[in-house]
Amino acid sequence: MFAPDLAGHHAIRQRLLDRLQAGRIRGSLLFTGPEGIGKRRVALELARREICFRRSACGQCEGCRMVMGDDLPFELPNLLRIVPEGKAGVIRIDQVREGLDSEHQPRFSRGVIEWASLAPPVGCHRWVLVEEAHRLHENSANLLLKTLEEPPEGTRFILVTHRPEALLQTIRSRCERIPFAPLGPEEAWTVAVQNGWTEVDRPRWTALGEGGLRFLDEAAFRRAEAQVEAWLALLGGRSFSEVGGALLPEKDSPLAQGEQLRQPLELLLRLLADLARIRVGEAPALEPWRQALEPLAAQSRDLRPPQEAALEALRHLPRNLNPEPLLREVGLALQSA
Repeated sequence: MFAPDLAGHHAIRQRLLDRLQAGRIRGSLLFTGPEGIGKRRVALELARREICFRRSACGQCEGCRMVMGDDLPFELPNLLRIVPEGKAGVIRIDQVREGLDSEHQPRFSRGVIEWASLAPPVGCHRWVLVEEAHRLHENSANLLLKTLEEPPEGTRFILVTHRPEALLQTIRSRCERIPFAPLGPEEAWTVAVQNGWTEVDRPRWTALGEGGLRFLDEAAFRRAEAQVEAWLALLGGRSFSEVGGALLPEKDSPLAQGEQLRQPLELLLRLLADLARIRVGEAPALEPWRQALEPLAAQSRDLRPPQEAALEALRHLPRNLNPEPLLREVGLALQSA
């Protein structure tokens, strides 16, 4: 009945399937919830089910294989994927209006609104999946408003985001919001084992992932580990020049600079929250780092200034500020507290 390679979210998937089969699924849906918990894959399951030769998202037929794997096409007979592009990591108006990529080359066979207005394949809907919808440029979002409010017959839009507050209110109001919860620890770890992870990394992988799958890639996990260690070193008195390199964006990363900076800042906020938990006798969420956190929690450090500095830095990320001075300022607030 469900895609065998997709973990969790059974109640939401069943509800969507029931509504799809009854012809009662809304024209524009907004999938929200923490990063890396499978929202995008649930959206793809809807399109995959209709293109599956067995109509079940079996994962075995040629139809399913077109909608599986990490390197998915941007356009299929019943699916259009809109994703952020370029150094700024935004969904530009040219992509929506004309189907062009960041190099002004054809990404789609036509513009998104025109594609959505075409008749769907027999027995299918036309699905338009907007990944990381919070990266919609304001002009792109405004261009989509009318179509989101009244999608063409047979066309369904799914916007996926872990930051719904960054979407225009006019976009949010035109979509039915479907909130996703994190995966359970066992569900997430089962997927991790299927991807080659072993018990030695389980405590740290589970703690960092928070019920998500964004650290299935080992390089991403090791980078997050290094960022936690860097903040702990700064809390312990080491200089930014010594340990700050792990916090800076990678120049060759496909992610925009602002998106890369978000992770270390959010990890710092998690560490500060754990210091507060330990002070009142609660267990830290980042339990594998308890031994390093406990002596830091015992210090008479005011946690509010570094917390405020990290939150302020997060607010400034859309402005694409120079990353090193931004992080140095947060580090200074951390060590001055």
